[in-house]
Amino acid sequence: RLSFPLHMRADYWPEAVILGFQHFIVMLGTTVIIPSALVPQMGGGNEEKARVIQTLLFVAGINTLLQTFFGSRLPVVMGGSYTFVAPTISIILAGRYDNETDPHEKFLRTMRGTQGALIIASTIQIILGFSGLWRNVVKLLSPLSAVPLVSLVGFGLYELGFPAVAKCVEIGLPELILMVAFSQYLPHVLHSGKGVFGRFSVLFTVSIVWLYAYILTISGAYKNVKLKTQAHCRVDRSGLIGGAPWISVPYPFQWGAPTFDAGECFAMMMTSFIAIVESTGAFIAASRYASATMIPPSIVSRGIGWQGIGILLDSFFGTANGTSVAVENVGLLAVTHVGSRRVVQISAGFMIFFAVLGKFGALFASIPLPIFAGMYCVFFAYVGACGLSFLQFCNLNSFRTKFILGFSFFIGISVPQYFNEYASVSGHGPVHTGARWFNDMINVPFSNKPFVAGLVAYFLDNTMHLHQSAVRKDRGYHWWDKFRSFKKDARSEEFYSLPFNLNKFFPSV
Repeated sequence: RLSFPLHMRADYWPEAVILGFQHFIVMLGTTVIIPSALVPQMGGGNEEKARVIQTLLFVAGINTLLQTFFGSRLPVVMGGSYTFVAPTISIILAGRYDNETDPHEKFLRTMRGTQGALIIASTIQIILGFSGLWRNVVKLLSPLSAVPLVSLVGFGLYELGFPAVAKCVEIGLPELILMVAFSQYLPHVLHSGKGVFGRFSVLFTVSIVWLYAYILTISGAYKNVKLKTQAHCRVDRSGLIGGAPWISVPYPFQWGAPTFDAGECFAMMMTSFIAIVESTGAFIAASRYASATMIPPSIVSRGIGWQGIGILLDSFFGTANGTSVAVENVGLLAVTHVGSRRVVQISAGFMIFFAVLGKFGALFASIPLPIFAGMYCVFFAYVGACGLSFLQFCNLNSFRTKFILGFSFFIGISVPQYFNEYASVSGHGPVHTGARWFNDMINVPFSNKPFVAGLVAYFLDNTMHLHQSAVRKDRGYHWWDKFRSFKKDARSEEFYSLPFNLNKFFPSV
């Protein structure tokens, strides 16, 4: 276990509110990036983009409250997921929308198509989670097979790190340097108030670099540069503040009744299964950085079930995206050394509040994306390192351990690299049939690094040389024995039991 000065509780309310606001700022990056990429392709303008971001933020707040109260009970933020982008783009490019000439009408029809697919996709998580089937899968997970899964949940997002920083290096790089300085150096250099700089490093660094970007914008530094550079660097190019209403409350089926297509539903269901695997890795990392006990399989399964409820809410409200654990916010737990459930619930309140007050939420959402990318370099590194920390439970002198680790990492990086390179050159994945939904069912999972690495490690670890007596200890399986059942460790009740005495009616096993 990791021991932090303040974990699982934030007894000082003002500090908890500020820490909650930090979580809100950090999750805004993904909340803005995904709709900014999808809505223009759907036919929407700045007004539609602002409304979708507002809706995604609103539903993320609700889902975070549900997950922290009734799901895994870990301090995790439930936000948008990059995994769902590829099948959503397939829906956008579906031939049934080609004959629509009005861009707004095309946006509405496409949005209804994604809603229908997400409604069906949510069922796989609800069934696997609440039935306990996913619990049986997680029970076979050992520290050895968890290493590639958790590590690539963090490291696998490297494309959102420095490549995004470099899109406007004059603001992205200062954010990265300041983030490292404030979180890692200043707390150990200063004698007074040293905990403040580490704990609130996000607010300090974002405020400084955002002000710097604003000065560059108004001073005319970007007047004669390419439009693409302006879009990444200027603080007034997002179009969100102008497109957002002053006050607006998102509501179910605000875009109209969902439409259903069998192929699109199958593709989205496969994506939903990938999100289960990713979130399992993120739950494990969150339990580690919250200084909780290893999360029991039954609690992971319960969290996945509530994540499925979250995707169902996404489909009802129309976010054009699914829900999963926000990896960047798991990394923030490590930076702040505060794994408080209360802090994350306060952040959910900020999400809902600023989603309703559209203009104010749009102001924060207009932070240039390279600033978020600078922070991601730190947060994703922490999550990846959390996966590597499980190697302490494994026998690294064993050739079996070395093979499973090396092979799963290599295949987990190499196979998605092939699929992604093929898509960038050819405009489509290696599997390219007339059925776009079938293509997605193959191309999307094999383009996902934690899914491929986790699948390979899980299969090898549960099939190789199990008859040998030393294997159980080599893979570290015995270290997690007491956490495989909710009732084996008394501390599990402290961390994971349901509120309002609900464990009597919904017992964990």
